[in-house]
Amino acid sequence: MAVPPVIPIAYEPKSRTESIGRYADGQFLASITYAFPEGYRPDDGWEQHKRLYTVLHTFDAQGRYRDSEIWCAGTWAEEQLAPDGPDSVLSRARAHLAKLLRSLPRRSYTNIAIQPFQRTVDGVLFGLVIREDEEETWAELYPDRLAFAEPWNGRYDT
Repeated sequence: MAVPPVIPIAYEPKSRTESIGRYADGQFLASITYAFPEGYRPDDGWEQHKRLYTVLHTFDAQGRYRDSEIWCAGTWAEEQLAPDGPDSVLSRARAHLAKLLRSLPRRSYTNIAIQPFQRTVDGVLFGLVIREDEEETWAELYPDRLAFAEPWNGRYDT
């Protein structure tokens, strides 16, 4: 089965697709995710290169990509220095995501269907990218690394 032109993504509360849905101007996909820049090879000091991002992608009602708000809350190294409290990297990321989601008028959390897209920020690939090997073709959400494939029901694999 070929990759559909619009990829369904199922809303699953308390999972990695808990911040997706529709709003007055279309659809949205949001997350908090750690990522390394493309091509990065782990070595000493990796903690400075692993960054925590707050991401909000928006799409029109038909699933065509509109825009992204991508914000770096800090590094893994910073999080380890102060892992608790309102000033921790994770707390800052969560607060920023909440602010972004509040900015979407008439927001509701539900299944979405979007077209593949990609954008690179800080050397990190963000998007829903079509991938294939000798046996199959799938769509993968980056940098979250969620894979969507047959039977194209919106469920993901990691």
